[in-house]
This record gives sequence, structure tokens and C-alpha cells, in this order.
Amino acid sequence: MHAPPAFDSLGLQPAPLRAALPAWHARAGVERLREIAVGVAAKGGRLAALWGADERDRGEGFALHLALVVDDATLWLAVPLPAGRPDYPDLADVFACANRMQRAAYDLVGIRSGAADQRQWLRHAAWPADVYPLRRDFGLENWYGNDVEQYRFVQVAGEGVHEIPVGPVHAGTIEPGHFRFSVVGEKVLRLEERLGYVHKAVDKLFESRDLVAGSRLAGRISGDSTVAYAWAYAMAVEGLAGVAPPPRALWLRAAALERERVANHLGDLGYLGNDGGLAFGLAQFMRLKEEWLRLNARLFGHRYLMDYVIPGGVERNIGRHGCDEIAAQCAALAREVRVLRDLYDDHAGLQDRFLTCGRLAPETARLLGVVGLAARASGLPLDARVAPGHEPYDRLGVALQTQTAGDVAARVAVRFDEIAESLRLLEAIVEGVPLGEIATPFATVGGRGRGLGRVEGWRGEVVVALESDGGTIRRCHAHDPSWQNWPALEHAVIGNIVPDFPLINKSFNLSYSGQDL
Repeated sequence: MHAPPAFDSLGLQPAPLRAALPAWHARAGVERLREIAVGVAAKGGRLAALWGADERDRGEGFALHLALVVDDATLWLAVPLPAGRPDYPDLADVFACANRMQRAAYDLVGIRSGAADQRQWLRHAAWPADVYPLRRDFGLENWYGNDVEQYRFVQVAGEGVHEIPVGPVHAGTIEPGHFRFSVVGEKVLRLEERLGYVHKAVDKLFESRDLVAGSRLAGRISGDSTVAYAWAYAMAVEGLAGVAPPPRALWLRAAALERERVANHLGDLGYLGNDGGLAFGLAQFMRLKEEWLRLNARLFGHRYLMDYVIPGGVERNIGRHGCDEIAAQCAALAREVRVLRDLYDDHAGLQDRFLTCGRLAPETARLLGVVGLAARASGLPLDARVAPGHEPYDRLGVALQTQTAGDVAARVAVRFDEIAESLRLLEAIVEGVPLGEIATPFATVGGRGRGLGRVEGWRGEVVVALESDGGTIRRCHAHDPSWQNWPALEHAVIGNIVPDFPLINKSFNLSYSGQDL
């Protein structure tokens, strides 16, 4: 397989990865890192993920890893760093979303970028400043107590400017995150987020698990995206092992992924109606979501589809009767959602709250590297489901749902449109799903290997990069789209009033757990 011209022209000679989507791997010296990053950005490419690794037990120092995407093809770039001074140049001026990823890589592995912003991101003084949990020599004996930390929020000065701290503990049941508003009156001048409160050492928990057992952990990284994570992880394992899932399994995976997408959009539309003052919308969408989840439990074995996608295929079959139930539910839901959309569109009070609120301009979204639903609402046609060779989506044909206004109303409209498209896809899936086996067994994989998975979850693309050694996981990095999109929320709220923040925040509905790892 020949690499795309965009990668070939970088002078890397990338090697193809066995992956469901077009993917290559290459190594480059740290002195070429910025040149390569600038070259990818110049071709319209973007940074999909960034992470670090400790290779000292192999006599190779440390490594910086990047997943770069150009024209739906992914380049996994490995950059060796010396053990004595694992430094590399800052990439945040090339890819704005790199800032927090670089800070997290330092907290976990101790590789340092040349950025001016060296504040901790995940550590929260939960372990000493000179301890790095993802180093190979880290053990419980290294975890010898908390440190003291004073996080330096950016200060906004001026007459009448004051700060409003919100969180990290919130009044609702959402996960913890701190939001520091700088305001004049009720108008927001700046928002700065502080996340990482639900860091749970997922990357460390992956180490030394066997490849199949890792699937259960992957599906629990972010509970509302379990199918997306499990499928991306399965893609990585299957590429590493050279295993092809049966066609029926791929179609059933797509059915589960679209059901996950619909469930989350139903919930968000209900909460957005409620935050806009229409409690009736919340009641109706929660009713529809509950009916949807109950059919999930009956057919797939779990309301939120946990552990349904496994390496090699899926965990259980869906028979003809189950397919007919899905088709009937899709038709009924489509009718009810159309009625509710008319209600939302015609409700003057709701539209007054939605229109022009929390606007993220297309150019800002592009510069920030925004992905997924938020990107499509700002006019960026990004969706991993349309990547060439993505079974079964290349057969089904995915119609991208985009808006250009980039406000709350646009993000609401994309949700409505994506529900309709997902229902269409589901009806096509249950009608055309091929007969056959639902899983391909595979033996333990010996030696070294690497695999890459990329799946368009309901929030955006999930990336899983996996390295194995002797049949066990050496390093697994799972990347949530919220890494790219949390900084966009800080921009979208500027110029709005503080009471609109819950509505703007919900219109993005980003993950704490998936980003904090």
C-alpha cells in the first residue's frame, strides 16, 4: 500500500499499518518534528492525538508519539527522545490542541515540550512533582504522598473585572471540572478550564494486560461512548494480530455505534430544551431515550452496550426478530422526533436562547482543531465514518450533517439531523446485514506489534494506539475528542452572559472522564 502524497512528501518513507482505516507508521528525529508538523498543517492535516512512552528498558530512551490525520489517512509518528534530556519543541503554535496533550505527557511520562505553559494538567499534586506514573520503573513504592500545588489561572485585569470560580464540585451529578470566569457584570471576558480531577490511571491499568482483557477496560473509559472506544480498541488489536472480523460482526458493530449515537443525541436534546426553559422537551426526550435503552438491554445485553464489541467481532448475535424490532423502533422514533423538532424550531423562547448563543466561527474551529459534532456544526465536514474502506459505512454511505453558524442552534440542528441519518443507517443495516459468524477467534500474538484504531463516536473521533510485547499490552493510549473540543468551549462562551454558560456547555457536552484518563 502506497502512502498518500501528503505523507510521502514529508520524506519519512512511512510503513503501512494493518488497520481498518488507512494508516501508516514512521519514525523521525526530534530535529525534524516541527518541520513535519508544519508540513502536515500546510496540507490541511490535523493533530488527532499526542502521547509519550518510556522505552528505557529497551535501551531507547523515551518517545513522543503523534497521530496525524490528512485526508482521512492517519500517520502514527514516533519521535525518539534521549533518556537524559527528553525534550522536544512546542507544537501548540502549529496545532493549538497540542497544549494540554503536551502538559499531560509531561505529568505522566516526564517528557517536556518547549512551551511557555508548563503548568500541570493531570497531576493535581496527587503524586510528587518528580514522579511520573507511566515510566517503566514506576511502582507503588514511588507513590509516597501528595505534594502542594497552587495552579496559576490566567488573570484578567481592568476596572470592574472580577472572577467567578465554578466547581470542581457541582450541584448536579456531572463529573468534576473547574471553570474560572473573568467577567464584567454578567458578560464573560474569558473562561479558563481546569480538568483532570477524574484521572484514574487508565494508561497504567492497560500495561501488562492481555490483548483481549484490555477490551473491557477500553469500553469503560467513557461510559457514554463505550461502543466507540471498544471498536477503536478492537480495530487496534485486529490490525496488530492480522485478524479480520466477519462481515456480519462489522455490520452489528455499526448498529451498536449508531444506537449509541442516537441515545446520546436524544438525551442532549432533552437537556438542551430544559436549559432553554422548555421542561416538556426534557420529559419527552428522556421517555424516548428510555425506550431506546430498554431495547438495547434486551437485544445487546446492556442498556449502554457495554462489552458488546470484542476483539475479533461482537459478543452476541441479533436474529431476524431482533432486526425487525430495531427497524420498527427506528420508524416510530423518526415520527416522534420530527414532531419534537417542529416544536423546538417553532418555540420563540427556545430559539431566542439558542440563536447566536455560544458561537464558534468556522475559522476558529479549524484553528483549534475541533472535531466531531462541534466541528460539523461550525461547517467542518469531519467524520471518520466516511474514511475510505471503513466497513460497513463505505457500503451504506454516510451523509454528513453540517451547519455553518456554529452556535447552540447549529449544534442542536446537527443533533436532530444526525438522529435522522442514524435511523436511516440502522434501517439499512438491519435490512442488509450479511449472514455468517459474529466473531473470528485468534491466538495469542507473540513478539512486538502495534495497531491503530479510529472510530467516529457520537461526540467525535476516538483514537486508540496500541503496542504489544509478547502477547501483552506494553502501551495503550486512548484519545477522546474532548481533548480538542474543551478549549473551543472557552472561545465559544466569550461575549456571552454567565447564565448562558450551562446552555453553551451542554451544547458541546464534552467528556471529563474520557479526557482525564
